Amino acid sequence: MLERFFQLREHNTTARTEILAGITTFLTMSYIIFVNPEILSTTGMDKSAVFVATCLAAALGTFIMAFVANWPIGMAPGMGLNAFFAFTVVGTLGYTWQQALGAVFISGVIFVLLTVSGVRTWLVAGIPHSLRSAIAAGIGLFLALIAFSSSGIVVANEATKVGLGDLTSAPPLFAILGFFIIAGLDALKVRGAILIGILVVTVLSMATGNSQFYGVFSTPPSLAPTFMQLDIMGALHTGFVHVILVLVLVEVFDATGTMIGVATRAGLIEEGKPNRLGRALLADSTAIVAGSFLGTSSTTAYAESASGVQAGGRTGLTALTIGVLFLLSLFLAPLAGAVPAYATAPALLYVAGLMLREIVNVDWKDVTEATPAALTAMAMPFTYSIANGLAFGFISYVVLKAVTGRFRDIHMATLLVAILFVIKYGFFAE
Repeated sequence: MLERFFQLREHNTTARTEILAGITTFLTMSYIIFVNPEILSTTGMDKSAVFVATCLAAALGTFIMAFVANWPIGMAPGMGLNAFFAFTVVGTLGYTWQQALGAVFISGVIFVLLTVSGVRTWLVAGIPHSLRSAIAAGIGLFLALIAFSSSGIVVANEATKVGLGDLTSAPPLFAILGFFIIAGLDALKVRGAILIGILVVTVLSMATGNSQFYGVFSTPPSLAPTFMQLDIMGALHTGFVHVILVLVLVEVFDATGTMIGVATRAGLIEEGKPNRLGRALLADSTAIVAGSFLGTSSTTAYAESASGVQAGGRTGLTALTIGVLFLLSLFLAPLAGAVPAYATAPALLYVAGLMLREIVNVDWKDVTEATPAALTAMAMPFTYSIANGLAFGFISYVVLKAVTGRFRDIHMATLLVAILFVIKYGFFAE
């Protein structure tokens, strides 16, 4: 049955290889079941319900990828998008988490329409490579600031805005230890390095009396506190124009780039041959809509799927395995609830460092490319907003190209996004 459905022989693979590849990918991305509830619970959302929503959204998205696209790619709520949801939309702009879920739903519907119509491909092709790289790096810096803050390594300072926290207290010490465990294990090519780091710090925290042990296994907690709680009408408020725009843009670049990169590495996209990219793109966009009903931020394709591809994964059976493991994770609720913020902070910080690598792809010799890229990356942490970073980047790109007589270099997609941001700040400023 597996052979017939997933076409294993055609992809020169076996069921055993695919299942092992799925386990490998799950280990590298399963940290999200601990990190996502920690981030979204800062909005007032029930942490246990978000844990369930995270597992279900990841499983559902990955199952769609398995059965619709037959690709070995894992799906889960995206890092960066969850931070934007919690710390910008709710924390800074002051909207409710229900309205934020409504914005996720609307962005998902728009995402589906963009995918079906082919506009998504047009958008990706039209956005400058330097800006795409800077967006990833900027989100990395934003995550780093959140990690430093949540662990107490960086604290508020009246004179200098930010300052160094008390490094002799438990939270910073545990966070530093966790970071070195993760970095060291990853350097040694140990699978699941991020997950191991989170669990080691959590166990040590319990052993030293800094956090409580609630157990490891239990029946899954209730999803009711977040299920169907989205406020769509509230998200149609004019202030949400740029929120939805940012969600769509980041979803477009992040998910599309990840899928193309992983699929190319797996040999699933070959020049001149038919592929299932269209189905894969539809799978990730529909998963966002489903996630908004469950009660989590936008679901996206995970770059960690490359680890499964490296282990031999070539079909949807790898994705099916990942999805099943996310469902089994539902029974780990007590452990997830016991993970302190300073245990997930090292994971955030390490992922942030990986995202910063994208900055090398910017053409630093061309000022009209480098300056907008730098503004994009810097504005995100310094204004505590992914949205502002995108606005700074797109607007400055169009302006610099225009004033230097290179207007023809501006793709219509880039010009359109820049105009939308100008309209937002000019007419819909909070």
